[in-house]
Amino acid sequence: MRTLSLLTLLALAALCLSGPADAKPSGPESDKAFMSKQEGSKVVNRVRRYLDQGLGASANTLEPKREICELDPSCDELADQVGFQDAYNRFYGTTA
Repeated sequence: MRTLSLLTLLALAALCLSGPADAKPSGPESDKAFMSKQEGSKVVNRVRRYLDQGLGASANTLEPKREICELDPSCDELADQVGFQDAYNRFYGTTA
């Protein structure tokens, strides 16, 4: 059994090594993996704008207060019922 496994492994290694070393893909699909610097910049800026809008900035400012409320079992329980901001206001004052 061990000999069969070794022979199979050697056959696979010989098959992989026998292929052309400098083979490069040809055709139009070979350029799809790459994009120009301008296109890459557009994608990055689009993602950055998306994160700067919506919940990206506002969720991070409340995260430390959310963790404080989660450590207090009564505040955490109330946050499940009425929401985090109302529960934090009742236990620790205003969120601002």
